[in-house]
Amino acid sequence: MIKIAPSILSADFARLGEEIRAVEAAGADYIHVDVMDGHFVPNITIGPPVVKSLRKVATRPLDVHLMISPVDPYVPEFARAGAGILTIHAESTLHLDRTLNLVRESGCRVGISLNPATPLVVLEDVLGLVDMVLLMSVNPGFGGQSFIPATLNRIRRVRGLIEASGRPIELEVDGGIKADNIAAAARAGADVFVSGSGIYGEPDYAAIIQRMRREAEVGLAAGV
Repeated sequence: MIKIAPSILSADFARLGEEIRAVEAAGADYIHVDVMDGHFVPNITIGPPVVKSLRKVATRPLDVHLMISPVDPYVPEFARAGAGILTIHAESTLHLDRTLNLVRESGCRVGISLNPATPLVVLEDVLGLVDMVLLMSVNPGFGGQSFIPATLNRIRRVRGLIEASGRPIELEVDGGIKADNIAAAARAGADVFVSGSGIYGEPDYAAIIQRMRREAEVGLAAGV
């Protein structure tokens, strides 16, 4: 049930192909790809051509997180580039239902992301459209930030909404996830964990992914 998604935002961009192969060999379940536009968030990263190149290397699903606005014009492009999961921010579109349906029509699994201060009520009418909810546990835009503790309560509340929906929706958490706090996030109800510097900042990718998975499984068991 636990999935680890290393974020390439913290990888060595001069060796992205090697970095992806390395974390896959180390046990990664997803490859998390942060797309930022310098407008919706204060940073610029990569676009569809890079995702297309990553798709040639990765054997795990590309978990593409769009932190861009406007988002609708780019959904088909990222889908064609090879995104397996395409997550859009609720805050990035005026017509959330339309955008989520566009992701589905483009052939991707559908993800919705919420910033730390976005009210969770936005999820209530769209859970029937999504395969993943991504809660930001930092304010988006930069890697290496510290986990916001209030996110734990938000995870619990979203887990309750998911359980009430009866749908097999994954609950992903992104921002400041490390080996020493992943258990708490799993105990609260998360089951997919994005980690950038928490993995790529360590010398042994296999050892840290195994440790994170073990800690998360312990947390998940405690939360059941």
